[in-house]
Amino acid sequence: MLIAGLYLALGGLYLLIIPGLTYFYLQQRWYVASSIERTFMYFLVFFFFPGLLLLSPFLNFRPKRREI
Repeated sequence: MLIAGLYLALGGLYLLIIPGLTYFYLQQRWYVASSIERTFMYFLVFFFFPGLLLLSPFLNFRPKRREI
């Protein structure tokens, strides 16, 4: 029972918690990130792709409106 709970906790962390935090991090830093930070962002998207795909219908962030 302990092993099943551990698998459930790690699966929830990988598929829900960390991708959700990644979404909010990307939303805050996308337009002001340096090239090294942008490489880190691409790594996070690649690594947590299943969770991001799972959350994408629910978290849909539109780009910011441009100031003219």
